[in-house]
Amino acid sequence: MMDFKYSFSFIVISLLISCNVSNKALDTKEEDSETMSIVEENKNFPEFSWDKIPLYMHVRKKTAYTNDEIEYLSKFPLITIEKSTGYETFGSNEAGTLETAKAIKSINPNTKILYYKNVVINWGNYEEDELFLEEHPEAYLRNDDEEKSLMPNGVTPFFDISQEIVQNYWLSHVKRITESTFIDGAFLDANIKVLVPSFFGNKVGEDKQQEIEAGYFTMLQNLNTQIGEENLLIANIIRVRPEFEDTGREFLKYFNGSYIEGFDNESFGMTYADYLVAGIEAVQKSAREGNVIAMSLGIGEAIDGSTIGIDDVRESVELEGNLNDRIDYLLAIFLVCAEKYSYIYPHDGFNSLTSAVWLKTFSQYEKNLGEPTGYAIQDGYIYTRSFEYLDVWLDIENQQAKLNWK
Repeated sequence: MMDFKYSFSFIVISLLISCNVSNKALDTKEEDSETMSIVEENKNFPEFSWDKIPLYMHVRKKTAYTNDEIEYLSKFPLITIEKSTGYETFGSNEAGTLETAKAIKSINPNTKILYYKNVVINWGNYEEDELFLEEHPEAYLRNDDEEKSLMPNGVTPFFDISQEIVQNYWLSHVKRITESTFIDGAFLDANIKVLVPSFFGNKVGEDKQQEIEAGYFTMLQNLNTQIGEENLLIANIIRVRPEFEDTGREFLKYFNGSYIEGFDNESFGMTYADYLVAGIEAVQKSAREGNVIAMSLGIGEAIDGSTIGIDDVRESVELEGNLNDRIDYLLAIFLVCAEKYSYIYPHDGFNSLTSAVWLKTFSQYEKNLGEPTGYAIQDGYIYTRSFEYLDVWLDIENQQAKLNWK
């Protein structure tokens, strides 16, 4: 097996030469005492306030962000820097993420920044992944015909996380990036794909699917043991699905909280309202237990057929249309769930180069909110909840909401 310590050093040196990445961007926490003190003072969980609606950011851009974009990002208490960030400018996702995080932290060192790493999909432009797979082609997941198993796009392969060598590599990679002074933890994606037996069972068979799932849990256990105390770990995990005993909440013991997507849909033979009721209940329970909630709600309508799948796919939106009613509705869903350390991002996609609402601040974000006076009250499909400066009325059966600001 290759020596990853020296392999990573080689990658860093190459990036410094070819991409002009500064040494400071790749410093470890021990090497930057000033930033380390900031991290210790705000260990793990993000800053939180009820003053305004607490916002989350989840974004990617294949080139470097502009100064204005970095300034915008620095205002968010919690950010996931998605895959495909900065690779065209800095040479890889790793370097692009670190450079972006460094720039944000230079303005707001208290922002919590998560590094995106998929638990099983081999997304492109990760330089260390490419080097590992060149040396270990057996690390690809293959079907019975020894062909690479691929995502529905027919291009993107998977790691075979049933193998110990792959598990060790994945963990070493995440550990290295989270050692940066500018990274506060990891966002772990595709958990649902691993935990829903049919996804990999249909690709490589039931026995292999079970081995993949076992490898996943080994990775999570080792991740918690080795970096869990010092890092914020957020997973795409809470989901209303018949395969889960408790809407994915049974897996929260491995994480500090959950990202939320695929939320206001209709799925699995349930009506839209019944599906959303179940989702709201799951998020409410998790938030009240002190978990971080990073709620991602699509402004555009769900595309037909996507709701039954694992990924949330939405129609694009036009700024020329009146988005206020939809924004009010999404914020109302969030507010009947939210507790301390809950954040929301209403969006039309995570690619800043194609998003119509990127850099846009809706008027609702600027209004005073204040602390909640209590939990939400449910009466069938209608929820109400009061905050110091806002009364929320939500009707999920008719998909309507009223935000009555005081």
